[in-house]
Amino acid sequence: MFGSMTRNPAGAYATVGLETSINSASPHKLIAMLYDGALTALAKAGAQMRAGDIAAKGNSISQAISIIDNGLRASLDKKQGGEIAESLDSLYEYMSNRLLAANIGNHPEYIEEVRNLLKELKGAWDQIGTPNRADAANASGLQPA
Repeated sequence: MFGSMTRNPAGAYATVGLETSINSASPHKLIAMLYDGALTALAKAGAQMRAGDIAAKGNSISQAISIIDNGLRASLDKKQGGEIAESLDSLYEYMSNRLLAANIGNHPEYIEEVRNLLKELKGAWDQIGTPNRADAANASGLQPA
């Protein structure tokens, strides 16, 4: 491990920073990080597709599919989440299938479709995690600033 840090200290620093963020993040923040990771991978995939970098595009799309399937989809609790979790599961499956088709057929519009869906979900997720400042202050006994 230390040998690789001396060759790429910036990369090692970024890895440690990411691991620290993951280890200290709340479950809500972890899901937000998964959305961000998938969106970043898809932005790269779109640029790589336009540049004709087939191998890199494939890797970026695979990364996004992995985040969707092994992160977002795997984190669903269908027993507690009920119908909402089932709907999200179906939507995540659709996204993965759409990205596979985008990769095989070089369809940038499919990547953009999935990016837009993920942005919408992330926006809703972020709203869930943003407590009302007045409510939070009242719950803590403090006055809002």
